[in-house]
Amino acid sequence: GDWDFWADWKDRRLWVTVYPIVMITFPAAVQAVLWERLRLPWGATVCVLGILFGEWVNRYFNFWMWTYFPINFVFPTVAVHMAIFLDVVLMLSGSFLFTAVIGGLGWGLLMYPGNWPIIAPSHVPVEYNGMLMSIADIQGYHYVRTGTPEYIRMVETR
Repeated sequence: GDWDFWADWKDRRLWVTVYPIVMITFPAAVQAVLWERLRLPWGATVCVLGILFGEWVNRYFNFWMWTYFPINFVFPTVAVHMAIFLDVVLMLSGSFLFTAVIGGLGWGLLMYPGNWPIIAPSHVPVEYNGMLMSIADIQGYHYVRTGTPEYIRMVETR
């Protein structure tokens, strides 16, 4: 959804709660099938690498080549470190229940710190026309998204 497309929507409230919950479904399913049938402990990582490749192709061709949005404004969320953690928990425990509880918890908790080095430059505060804003908010105003009404977009206030 929009919470993963735009750098100005990758905030510390919705993005960190919506993305991990939605994103864990496919890697967990692939991981369960590969572990149950073949005892291969890298199902989540392979699934996330495939999803990430598809998202980069989407972001490059649809956002950069078609509409000229800068890539640093529409980059996908990195989830490889989360998938590796999920696979390691399953490999070490061998239990789907332990992986669901501990691996799922780690999946959700690792999302924000793993992506923070990428989004930190977008959260630098700057003064713009007499207002204190982040760089991501300024990008959001300069690169208008026609499909999303501006009243839905949340500008962080302190």
